[in-house]
Amino acid sequence: MIDIGRFNSLALKINNGMQVMLDGGESGDILLTDRQAPRDAKIGDMLRVFIYTGSEGELLACSKRPYVEMDGVAYLKVVSIGKAGAFLNWGLAKDLLVPFSEQDYELEENRSCLVYVYLDDNNRIAASTYLNSFLSDEVSYLNEGEQVDLIISHKTDLGYKAVVNGKYWGVLYHNEIFQPLREGQKITGYIKKIREDRKIDLSLNKSGHSNVLPVTEQILQRLKDNDGELPFSDKSTPEAINSAFGVSKKVFKHAIGTLYKERKITLTKTSMSLNKD
Repeated sequence: MIDIGRFNSLALKINNGMQVMLDGGESGDILLTDRQAPRDAKIGDMLRVFIYTGSEGELLACSKRPYVEMDGVAYLKVVSIGKAGAFLNWGLAKDLLVPFSEQDYELEENRSCLVYVYLDDNNRIAASTYLNSFLSDEVSYLNEGEQVDLIISHKTDLGYKAVVNGKYWGVLYHNEIFQPLREGQKITGYIKKIREDRKIDLSLNKSGHSNVLPVTEQILQRLKDNDGELPFSDKSTPEAINSAFGVSKKVFKHAIGTLYKERKITLTKTSMSLNKD
């Protein structure tokens, strides 16, 4: 069975110099729009191709990888507005349609938008800006501390909403963000907490002791590289700490506290120094 909107392995059926057709089984022959099979490909060989739909709903194949596949979320640019809706550049020759009925705000040409890719009632690939219809607020199959892939959605009073692994909503809180974020940005994050209502609190830094060890090592190395002195302490600003070490102030304070207890560093109100062995 053909898996629309994803990569499939299909047998080469016709390659006559004018057309390349693949065996779609019950779905019939499928045109390879790239028009070129690998030079050494023979009839019957299996080709790995992406299956998408044409303007009439027909199945088409290409060897090129789109920016997003079925059931995925992506930040895509609007290239034109037509009678049926807005068309997005998703890396293929045929643009991706966002029907007017699937736009929760008016899309504009040359602007980008965050969309979910789905299969409509007519078995055609389309996209929607109604992400709440496809993403869940309640998480499953994830654990606290787990590394996840994030796509930044939009700013709220609390912080930023982000798409987690293309399936869930999560929140990054303002007081834990120490770097610029923008809509559509892809970034690595961590599950900070799964609340009782199964909603996700996110962090851009890995929490707990497992993150302290590499930070302590980073601090020690930086001290050695700077003649045993660094202009950082537990009084340094969160922004300065994140810019220099890429972690939150909480993680940084834990790390220098560990080094201080181990008598590896000396702290002042404005700096730290490396103790001699």
